[in-house]
Amino acid sequence: MAEKMTKKPTGRTNANNNRSNAIRSVLFTFILICLGVYLVTSLNYGSMQKTEVPISEVIQRANDSEGNIAKITVTGETLDITLKDNDKPTETSRKDGAGTLYDQGLINYCDGLAGDELTKCQETYPVIEYKENINTWGIILDVALTVLPIIAIVIFLSWMMRQANAANNQSMSFGKARARLYGPDKKKVTFKDVAGNESAKQDLTEIVDFLKSPKKYEKLGAKIPRGVLLAGEPGTGKTLMARAVAGEADVPFFSISGSEFAEMFVGVGASRVRDLFSKAKKNAPSIIFIDEIDAVAHKRDARGGAGREDEQTLNQILVEMDGFDNDSGVIVMAATNRVDMLDKALLRPGRFDRHVNVALPERKDRLEILKVHFKGKPVEENVDLEALAKKTAGSSGADLANIANEAAITAAREGHKAISNKDLTEAFERVAIGPERKSKVMNDKERKITAYHEAGHAVVGHVLPDSDPVHKVTIIPRGQTGGVTWFLPPEDRSYKSIYELKDILARAMGGRVAEKLIFGKDAVTTGASSDLKNVAELAKSMIVEEGMGDGTRNLVFPSEATGYYTISTGKPYSEKTAELIDAEIKKLSDEAAKRAEEVLKANKPVLDKLAEELLAHETLEETELEPILKDAKIPEIVKLHK
Repeated sequence: MAEKMTKKPTGRTNANNNRSNAIRSVLFTFILICLGVYLVTSLNYGSMQKTEVPISEVIQRANDSEGNIAKITVTGETLDITLKDNDKPTETSRKDGAGTLYDQGLINYCDGLAGDELTKCQETYPVIEYKENINTWGIILDVALTVLPIIAIVIFLSWMMRQANAANNQSMSFGKARARLYGPDKKKVTFKDVAGNESAKQDLTEIVDFLKSPKKYEKLGAKIPRGVLLAGEPGTGKTLMARAVAGEADVPFFSISGSEFAEMFVGVGASRVRDLFSKAKKNAPSIIFIDEIDAVAHKRDARGGAGREDEQTLNQILVEMDGFDNDSGVIVMAATNRVDMLDKALLRPGRFDRHVNVALPERKDRLEILKVHFKGKPVEENVDLEALAKKTAGSSGADLANIANEAAITAAREGHKAISNKDLTEAFERVAIGPERKSKVMNDKERKITAYHEAGHAVVGHVLPDSDPVHKVTIIPRGQTGGVTWFLPPEDRSYKSIYELKDILARAMGGRVAEKLIFGKDAVTTGASSDLKNVAELAKSMIVEEGMGDGTRNLVFPSEATGYYTISTGKPYSEKTAELIDAEIKKLSDEAAKRAEEVLKANKPVLDKLAEELLAHETLEETELEPILKDAKIPEIVKLHK
């Protein structure tokens, strides 16, 4: 069952058929051209050259027994002279000055004339003789004028036939699956090419073993899994992991996106599902990989209806997975970052039996991923990838690949022969925040407001006990921000406590509170808009999803994505509950602002000193911040809030 497939792909047969059709078309065209040339040369082989011959010469030829005139015939206006060496007659018409037709024979007409009269007769009524003359250029022109239209017609008809065949093939293949096949001729990906995600690899190793040695499991009565669902954040390597499974098992890998099943015509998606599973069974053992399966497998509800195209597609997927034979050798793998959106029927045992979580990489995994992406790139000896792995907490594998690429671009732009630590820092900040806006010029007042704003974030974050350490502060505009304050966790954490989240809220409010404290409560600016947005989103998540509100402790509320709605409001909760949630969010925001204000009032000298240093140097690193912030203290009233 795990042997390599030797069946030739069907595409080769189609290619041979197309080649044969092309050869037949060329031969047909060549035969038509040859036929046209033959007809032209047969009918117009010899062109006739016109020369004027005196009547006296014609008379002499007629009287001379050795002359080449065989016969002269007068018919009406036409005088036919037939030559002995040419079957084609020579024609001419003769009229006198008055237009009277002379119907006598040519010889009889000039007979009896002599002297000037004979000369005048000969000069007045010359005979035009046509002699055969082969004109090569004339033949070529005739052939061209005859053959070129034929060629044009043939080309036009061939084009029309190809268009008709293409339209027919398109209509016939409309319901065919557009899956991409990664077979033995494609670059093989194995688990060695996937850095990090050791737990996911371990879960998928059994799938590989099933495909390689199915008999070992069948002897014990075990059944091969029908489906494997890879769930995780975008960019964590779900598709790469699926390809690695196919590479390890050395089986054909059919890859398709969930959106490729969708079509404006009802029934096309279901037809493509049937075609995809049929191809996979013919190439078994094989793997079907459906990326972003939530595009066609989201939850069904009463609002949809059985006639919807996406629901028909989902139903067909369910039928195909449920109809697999135990020994079919086909495994369905799917990837999504929205498991909560999937229909329950798809997740039950017998369909997607295995759920594998492809999580964001931890620090050691990020280091391995960075080593993979920097492999082959020239880097300086002192480049510290461990420091970059430390500061990229929460980044996916795709983010790390982007950082590595941006570092190479930055080094090339700066004219460096190798990537330096400075290039790494610039690449990280460009990906995380955005590029420096060097063209944006701030006046002195705006620079001072920005300096105190960022200093407010830094002082509050430094003082609060459950906040992450301050890593860097800058007032250089980046992306959509006028300045940036970085807080980096000392280690990766899977959970956050309510105290840590409240400290995050407080330090986010530190910028707005610092502006109000220094420039007056009515002098606040729009610079804190992104901070306030982050505070609102985090506070809502704490209340609705984490059950951290004082009045809603241990209560969570379903999101709109779950599909549960109340009849009265059309929301997942009632109006009274919505008012309670709003009150809890406001309470958390006000508490955060209050804590930030108490910290900044108690540490105003430190706030002023840090703002002055920012105005002088624009950017301060962690080592430069330590001597400035070392004197900052946490006030007792803030301790009581905890």
